Amino acid sequence: MLQHLTIPRGPIELAADLHLPDVGGEAAPLRAVVLSTPGSSVKEQIGGNYASRLAARGIAALVFDPAHQGRSGGEPRDLEDPYRRGEDISVAIDALSTVPGIDPDRIGVLGICAGGSYAVHTARTDHRIKAVGTVVPSDIGTAFRAFQPDGPAAALDAMTDARTDETRTGELTRENWLPDTLEEAAAAGITDIDTIQAVTYYRTERGRSEHSTNRRLSRGDPLLLGYDAYHLVDQLMTQPLQVILAGRIGSTGSYESGLRLWKLAPDPVDLMVIEGAGHYEMYDEPEYVDAAVERLAAFYSERL
Repeated sequence: MLQHLTIPRGPIELAADLHLPDVGGEAAPLRAVVLSTPGSSVKEQIGGNYASRLAARGIAALVFDPAHQGRSGGEPRDLEDPYRRGEDISVAIDALSTVPGIDPDRIGVLGICAGGSYAVHTARTDHRIKAVGTVVPSDIGTAFRAFQPDGPAAALDAMTDARTDETRTGELTRENWLPDTLEEAAAAGITDIDTIQAVTYYRTERGRSEHSTNRRLSRGDPLLLGYDAYHLVDQLMTQPLQVILAGRIGSTGSYESGLRLWKLAPDPVDLMVIEGAGHYEMYDEPEYVDAAVERLAAFYSERL
């Protein structure tokens, strides 16, 4: 069963979908999971794929569009602010804990790709979260710094100049997360399999959503460059941790990021490597997603 929710977040609202198990009668209060989705994605995409499967296995799952993105409110649009993304998770927990039939003492999180960053970072200090699951988790700050050809400090200098120009002109600039088409990727000489698979998922009928713009507000980029999702994890994130990785190690850095998280966490419970899967194949390929969800459902059933 699917319920559409609006979640108050200060002066704006988050658009959310609550996937509920099909239980009848006087069922016991449900364990539940809040999903934190990849950068640029909306709730009908990767988050929906995982949430619906968790619900089919008896676990309520809430997935939402981040503030400033998708069908959630917030201006300016397309802002990817890692700190706001974390607060979105806490606000979602606020809402979920008041839903009839949900046990507020058995709520976990599931972070996918960059959403893994936000889930982990939030769980450090929001201990209402009782268990942390991650799938191909990417420390988005580390990844973003690695993609700067002249280094992060030089990138920040350029971003400073760009923001000054924006202030003078009043015109906000945006960057593409990905090429808009496979043809654009080919014209740019992109041959990396992970980037091609990302474009294939996000920008073709396979996974495209009209609510995902593929645009990132440039003034959020300095926040990403300075972000360390795993800071103080070893001291503060006491919750049990599940890490699921794609076995084909590619260019996204999620395999390395997941292993680093595993080594930092005080309570690592289960590490799963899905052989043959690439990072973006973990988004929607049934063989790989079903394997991940089976393991996640067992983890949450035991730890929540």
